[in-house]
Amino acid sequence: MFFTVNQAKTYCYTGGKDFDVAKPTIIFIHGVLNDHSVWILQTRYLANHGWNVLAIDLPGHCRSEGEPPTTVEAAADFVIALMDAAGLEKAVLIGHSLGSLIALEAAARAPHRVSQLVLVGTAFPMKVSPALLESSLHEPMKALEMVNVFSRSTLAPPPSAMGPGTWVFGASMALGRRVLASNPRVNVFHTGFKACDSYSNGEVAIVQVTCPVLFVLGSVDQMTPPKAAQSLIKKAQNAQVVTLPGGHHQMNETPEPMLSALMIFLTN
Repeated sequence: MFFTVNQAKTYCYTGGKDFDVAKPTIIFIHGVLNDHSVWILQTRYLANHGWNVLAIDLPGHCRSEGEPPTTVEAAADFVIALMDAAGLEKAVLIGHSLGSLIALEAAARAPHRVSQLVLVGTAFPMKVSPALLESSLHEPMKALEMVNVFSRSTLAPPPSAMGPGTWVFGASMALGRRVLASNPRVNVFHTGFKACDSYSNGEVAIVQVTCPVLFVLGSVDQMTPPKAAQSLIKKAQNAQVVTLPGGHHQMNETPEPMLSALMIFLTN
């Protein structure tokens, strides 16, 4: 479905269910060069078990109009504006990678409006190597391949992710190409990486978060290693940590353990 946010159409995947403002709502926020589809297993399950789910395409990505946010802060303001557009007083925020920083900043800016916060594959600071930043601008296909090599701990997912035998690396490469091509005006790859690299408010923001926080980390994540989340974990007021046996894309590398961790957190 679509909401008008900041005078632009924003696409939100609802898991195949009608949006009902009376139900509790979870907003899913993707990372760099991704879209709503990375959350497909989690959103479908939750949508069929009592939740509204809004898995967004960030502005300027795929089916969403508007200018891609150039900073984490601008993206956080967008999430809060989306809540206003959807008529939501409160929501759970779940973000992956760049999306985790966006969710964190939004929860810090509007703590009374976020009931629970889930940070998947997070780190602070989330610095991007100069070589990767440069490649994302001038040689995006080379950078995309580098990111997928570093991000993945397996070539084929277990059953119930995208299906047994799915070529995870190839599927992710195809998604990245599609997201990049969706905006011919702005290089959303480079823009997203710059937003990660320049964000400096993480440790301040986590102290301002008042709701329970779940950190979902990949034990062999090379993009955001578990140790890179420790500064946030130590400063969080009410934190739980789950470490899964996978890489950076826990949503489809370890989909069922991640869903189990989410359900335990959301229902307690």
